[in-house]
Amino acid sequence: MSSTRWQSPSRLLPGINAAAGRRIRLWARRRQGMDGPVTQLHPRRIYILPTGVGLVFAMMTFAMLLGSMNYNNNLSFVLTFMLIGVGFVAMHQCQRNLVGLELSFAGTEPVFAGQSAQFRIAVANRSKSPRHRIRLYIDDVQSDIKDLEQGESKIFVLPVGTEKRGWITLERFGIRTLFPFELFRSWAWLHMEPRGLVYPHPSEHAPPPPATQTALGHRQHDARGEEDFAGLRKFHTGDSPRNVAWKAYARTDQLLSKQFAGADMSSQWFDFDAVIADDLEQRLSILTRWIIDADRTREDYGLRLPGQSFAPAHGESHRRQCLEALALFGLEDADG
Repeated sequence: MSSTRWQSPSRLLPGINAAAGRRIRLWARRRQGMDGPVTQLHPRRIYILPTGVGLVFAMMTFAMLLGSMNYNNNLSFVLTFMLIGVGFVAMHQCQRNLVGLELSFAGTEPVFAGQSAQFRIAVANRSKSPRHRIRLYIDDVQSDIKDLEQGESKIFVLPVGTEKRGWITLERFGIRTLFPFELFRSWAWLHMEPRGLVYPHPSEHAPPPPATQTALGHRQHDARGEEDFAGLRKFHTGDSPRNVAWKAYARTDQLLSKQFAGADMSSQWFDFDAVIADDLEQRLSILTRWIIDADRTREDYGLRLPGQSFAPAHGESHRRQCLEALALFGLEDADG
């Protein structure tokens, strides 16, 4: 004889809420479609509902109305209808607080897997009246609350957690306000789908990189050549203490490094096929660690991946180029 397990409503409620939320999101997406790079909020796409405080306020005014009718008290009628008028004004002002705002994606910096991607959304107020207590949100993640004066534009930041490398897309986010009095909640959904890049997580137990290889040619390397003194430059983190110009520091109280120019230079090659690891992600994680360490010491390094290669160099542009190649390696939507 089979028996069915009884589940309490409290256990079923989260699943029901999640399913309802998915249906509402799909309905809103079909109704609104995709938003452009710059989206202006129109009244027909702004939703409004009373908050918990608003519901209590409505019940209180209704009770006051019943009491006024029962006792036929004129002063009570005046107070009741005044409160009802405040409620209607608050409802109108809450929705109007979002109408006409312009939203656009302001970029996000690449992060490593496990870090939060900081999506920056620009909100501009082109109207002639200020807008108060504006907030952006994604599910339980919320931005700071900000006010926008006439003609003012501000950046709102939405942190989104990351777990794996590649592109991360912000499929939907919302903008909302409770102004004034928090009696009503007015909000709008946006489907701009901005995206950011996630680098592989740097390995915490990476083996030492391959031995430095001497590069051929006579290209000068200002940071590490040691044949001829070429001058002084501002000290960078990772510079050798041997190259610090201590006499100049004593005179000017400014930390400077000696520059040398020479034809003797060395560089490292980080080869995907030479990395010993159990799987693809571990290989990419080790390569990421080597690139970060080499960049920190301003050493020249090159990267070899199946199908592409990056000649030895150093600097922020080279670092970004190599890490982006690792982030998108082997992904189907790498060029999307």
